[in-house]
Formats: sequence, structure tokens, C-alpha cells
Amino acid sequence: MLEQTPKPGSRILLTTGTLLQVTLQTDPEQSGRAVLRTNIGRAAIRRHEIIAATEADTPPLARDWHDLTMTNAANGLYTIDLPLDEVGWFGAKACFIPEGSEIPQWPAGDNLAIKVSPATTACANTIYTAFVRQFGSALHHAPHTPRNAELAGPLLAQGYSVIPPSGTFRNLVQKLDTIMGHMRFNIIQLLPIHPTPTTFARMGLYGSPFAARDLLDVDPALAEFDTRATPLDQFRELVDAVHARQGRLFLDIPANHTGWASTLQIHHPEWFKQNPDGSFKSPGAWGVIWEDLVELDYSNRDLRAFMAEVFIFWCRQGVDGFRCDAGYMIPAETWTYIVARVRDAFPETTFMLEGLGGKIEVTDTLLANSNLDWAYAESFQHYDRDAFEKFLPAATALSETNGPLVHFAETHDNDRLASRGENWARMRTPLAALLSQQGSYGITAGVEWFAADKIAVHGAPSLNWDSPANQVDALARLNAIVASHPAFSAAATLSMIQGGPGNVLALLREPPPGEEGKILGLVNLDPNGPQTVFWPAGRFLNPTRSTAWDLLTGEQMELRTSPDGTRAVDLEPGRVRCLCADPTFITKLNKLLATPPATPPTVARLRRNALAIRVIRWLAPQTLWQQK
Repeated sequence: MLEQTPKPGSRILLTTGTLLQVTLQTDPEQSGRAVLRTNIGRAAIRRHEIIAATEADTPPLARDWHDLTMTNAANGLYTIDLPLDEVGWFGAKACFIPEGSEIPQWPAGDNLAIKVSPATTACANTIYTAFVRQFGSALHHAPHTPRNAELAGPLLAQGYSVIPPSGTFRNLVQKLDTIMGHMRFNIIQLLPIHPTPTTFARMGLYGSPFAARDLLDVDPALAEFDTRATPLDQFRELVDAVHARQGRLFLDIPANHTGWASTLQIHHPEWFKQNPDGSFKSPGAWGVIWEDLVELDYSNRDLRAFMAEVFIFWCRQGVDGFRCDAGYMIPAETWTYIVARVRDAFPETTFMLEGLGGKIEVTDTLLANSNLDWAYAESFQHYDRDAFEKFLPAATALSETNGPLVHFAETHDNDRLASRGENWARMRTPLAALLSQQGSYGITAGVEWFAADKIAVHGAPSLNWDSPANQVDALARLNAIVASHPAFSAAATLSMIQGGPGNVLALLREPPPGEEGKILGLVNLDPNGPQTVFWPAGRFLNPTRSTAWDLLTGEQMELRTSPDGTRAVDLEPGRVRCLCADPTFITKLNKLLATPPATPPTVARLRRNALAIRVIRWLAPQTLWQQK
């Protein structure tokens, strides 16, 4: 009986800069040799086969697979350590070839599936979503709304097109010291920045940023008039400013459609879907049809090639990743091709699927077969304990194997958290972080200032910037916890352990093997009334101990224990606690907050490891898979 570890048929999620060890236990009395059949180390070959299959109808022949010799450690146990430096999905399976035979013997089960993500995504994937047009020069007064809407009203009623002032890339740059410096967010994610309709097919006062007229250009309204710098130059200024702060910039690409009368629609109408009556088809979701949009038809090979060039163009401008708007509406084989094209030139690009409204099976396929990295979680649309208990186990399992489902406290598609009150906003923000895999959580600009006006993307509502009531310092502390505590790193695990009654959650975060420090997140989901949260005493703290420390506040807490071994804590309305057993984490956290943000040590170490592997691949490739 052959036994492989990790088990055949299982899925594992790793990052570049790590080692994957595979072992095969065979009969110690049987002579022979063991090999690992895998495509690890051959990502470029696989990408080229995918590209050729789409562009030239050349069938893929799995030329990326090769055999690596395993070492006989002792007593029939064969091992191999695989250094990982390439991003993508890979397969592997060990086999034993008896002496005197060429017929391999395989352990039962399918191939081991290994997803390898960039080292930069190992932890602290804290996302700040920005809608550039909201970042005016006096945001707490919101000069462009509602005053300009009131001034424009009489003209609009007479059929005039009124173009209000807009925030700019340079306005956003001026706020990065607060967003990335003080609050310590690592990723700036922009809603679409392409030119939008202004005098025709315009929805609302500003037009929708998702109605792109040209996917290879930026909206001039988002730039200052400057004879020395074009709008695209000023976008690159923003990219450089983000990178100078050790961060990453993600761009939202609405690749499922364009706006009506876009450059593509004018020059390539054959690339768009049409209704039976010959009219262009508009996409929709949740029972709404977006009439200012026209849907692309990816059965056209030339369109697929063009869209791959769109993503590559923005990578050349310095973009590090993409939010793939309505990505679940685009065929999986199209994403497989686009990702292969992009990764052939920019291998560490991150793709985040916006699959809200799509089936979980589609998300699974796109994260696995098509090689997208992350996807939106539905958690921001769940409000009580019962909903979380139904949703979270499957979402967590998918996150641990296929890539993080990113938990957003709020998105531009939903009502503002603060519209339900500050308690609600203060609770939902750390909750999103506590649910995260690899520290992947996000907010939308204005959450920190308790902005209450919904981000209707056809307008530019106030961010409430500089409001005296805010959670700016709380977010700084939360992001420092996510960046530094091992319970938020890659391979950390999350489980719900709440018991008893109450609209509460008890979220146990455990660090990877070999790391110290569990975290217990306690959440009162009721913003209006107190709750008591119960959990099994032995899951978090030694039953003989009753003292813990709240990382969010630094407070020392005493935990109650009942005769049946249950632990309990009373929580004020909307209160969140993030408990640890070791007070030295509080000291480390306070020291970290006193220093400027920097690349997390875990990420820095993995990036160094990946670079060393790549150097060996270039200088001495014959030694890369050599076993001792």
C-alpha cells in the first residue's frame, strides 16, 4: 500500500519562497525507485500551451510535466523538497517503480493540486477602495455635491449637460499619508478610472465609471490641467506614490462590457452581443438592466487577445493587480487565457474576482482552473449569527485551498455602514479583518470617517473627511495587528467556536504550525443591545488561566468560567474583542505603531527566498531539484 503526503486529491495553498515537501511511504522490503511527476518549475511551458490553444487552436500536450527523483530516506520512505518560485496552479503525484520494471505503481486518488501565490500576498492584504472623483480639495464640505447638483438642476431640466468638478489623482496622492501612513493600508484599489460619458448616454450627474469609453485611457476629469503631465502621467504619479510607501495599487477593469458608444463599439461592433432584433445587449444583475452598458462577446478570438493587451497595458503603467468587475459573467476559458498572457510578462500580478451574484461553483472554477487569485466574500451581506454559521465554514474552506475570499466591511454596491449608526460601523470593520484569510480584508473610502451617504457611482458623495467622530486610529491599530500577528498569516486557520444563545460570534484564529499565539475574536453582532458570548474553555486558553488581553484596546480582561467548562464574556452593543493570551504581543504592537509602516517581515523573508530560488534557476538549474 502506497501512502503519499500530502494526500492525493487534496488541495493546498502556498506562496512563492516556500518549500513543498512530498513523501511516499512504500513497502520497505521492496526494491525500486520513487519519482514525483509534476509540472512545478514549468509554469512558462504551461502558459505558452494555453496561449497557443487560444490563438492558434494548437491542442495542449502537457509538455510541462516532468519526473523528479525522490530520495530514499529510510525504511521505504521517499522524500522530495520542491522550492517554489512560480505563481500558478500546479499538480503533482508520486509513484513507485519496482526494480526490474518500468511500470509505475500509484497511490490511490487524483493528483495533488498546489496553488502558489506571490510572496507579497502572504499576509497584510489590507485594501482601501478609493473612488478618485470623491477626493476633492475640501472633502468634508463635498464641494461638488450636493451644492453643484443644486446649481445644475435648472440647467439639467432644460436639457443641458452639466459637468461638475471632480477629485483628481493628485488629490488622492495628498491623502496617502493618512491612508497608507497613519492607517497602514497596504493596497489602494481604484474604482474604474476610464473616460465616461459626459454629454450622451450619461446616468446621473457624473456618469458611471463602469461605462468605460476607452479601456486604454484615463478620464481627463481625474487629472489637473498641466502642460507638463498628461492624465496618464498623473495616474502614474499616483502609482509611484503608492509604491514609494511599499504598497500595491489595484485597478478595477470592467472587462465584461463597455459604455455605449465606446471606442470598441464604434470600431468593432462585431465584438458585442446582440439581441434577436439586432440591438446591442445590455448586461444586468439582481433584476436590474444597465442600459448605459453594452456586453462584450468573448466567443470572438480577437476580442480575447485585445482584452489581454488591456490588462498588460495597465501592468506596464505599474498596476500590481486587478479587481475583475462582473468577472463571473466572462467565460472561464477567457480568464484562463488572459491570466496566462499577463503572467507571461508580469508573473506576480494579482487577480481578484468580483463574483457577487454568481454561483459559488463558478468562483471555485475561476480560482482553480482559471488561476485567478482572490474573490469577493459575501460576508458584508450577512448580518446575524445564523447567516454567518451557514456561510462561513464553506467560505473558509475555499479560502484555505483556492485563495482568499476577501471580506469587505462595505462596498460601493451597498448602503454605508454608518447609515445604520457608528456602533454598526465600528463593529463591522474589525469583523471583516477577523474573518480574513492571509489578512485579506478591505474597506471603502469614507468608512473611517463614518460617511453615511451611499456611494452612488453616478455621483460623488462626501467622504466626511476629517470628521471628529472617526475610526482612523482604530484602523491603524487593526492593520498593525493584521500585518504582524502570525494568526493572520498564510496557513493560519479560522474556526467558529461560539456556543449558547445570543447574536454573537467567537472566532478562533490559530497560527501555522511552529508559530505561537492564538487569537480569539469575540463579536456582538447586535449594535443596540448587550450580549454574552460563550465558548468551550479549552479551545483558547488553558483552563487553569482566566486572564487575556484585548489587542484592539490593550485592556486586560478576566474571563468567566462556568461549572460545565464554558467560558463567557459580556459584550457591550456592537463590541468586538480580539483576545490574546500573551501580553508581550501588546508591547510588540505598541512598538510597531510607533514606527512607520514597512513591508511585513514574513513577506520580506518569502520574497528573499523566492529571489534566491530564481537565482539558482538561472545560474545552476541542474541543482534546483537535486536531492540529498
